[in-house]
Amino acid sequence: MFVLVRAVTWSALFIGLLLIYLPGALLSRSGMSRPEIGALQIAGMVVAACGAALAAWCILTFVFVGKGTPAPFDPPRRLVVKGPYRFVRNPMYLGAALALSGAALFYRSTALLMYAGLFLVATHLFVIGYEEPALRRTFSEEYESYCRTVGRWWIRRRTR
Repeated sequence: MFVLVRAVTWSALFIGLLLIYLPGALLSRSGMSRPEIGALQIAGMVVAACGAALAAWCILTFVFVGKGTPAPFDPPRRLVVKGPYRFVRNPMYLGAALALSGAALFYRSTALLMYAGLFLVATHLFVIGYEEPALRRTFSEEYESYCRTVGRWWIRRRTR
């Protein structure tokens, strides 16, 4: 139960800063206000909700399968290869980027879309510079085998 509390706390701080505060500041500085609800806004809400649901699924998978949190200082104790991690190695970041992209669509904001792109570049650098080397040290051959079968960002076609 304590791991769930730690995961929720870390996730709330991460989401609050990177997915709510910074995009909100970006939008307010650009003078953007909430648009009238139309088809694009509904599509944006659906995309953002799908991204948020994916990120939440990842967090819960970290807690219940990995026995850890998404925080680099409190990582899962077991290699997480279930749930959305069966398909790609970094679905939490993809969910966050999808949520940001949905917000960009909702607001029709190029600046917010560029922020989502910058977020993906930053997470890619973090993944290759820190996460993957740390996972290789911690889980060695188990992680190497996982990398051979599951793509970093793209779903790999299964071969028989």
